[in-house]
Amino acid sequence: MKWALIAMILAMLIPMYEAWQDENIWQKMLAFASVATKASIILLVVSVLRDDWMLGVVGVIILSVGNAGLMLLAQILKRLNEV
Repeated sequence: MKWALIAMILAMLIPMYEAWQDENIWQKMLAFASVATKASIILLVVSVLRDDWMLGVVGVIILSVGNAGLMLLAQILKRLNEV
């Protein structure tokens, strides 16, 4: 199971590498949102393995509301660059 977590962490870094090469702000924000989603999935897996429901609750909260704030920030940055 340790190798599965390492593979999940490595898969989490792929969108960051792709966004690093692109100058588009939307691509960078989507990469951060993807990392947040994958981190919350990893957190849910760890919470099941450790039988810790508090970690699971944090993972669910990140999944449900975490990306909305990031997309709002991307929209604000896009509007500031247009002016």
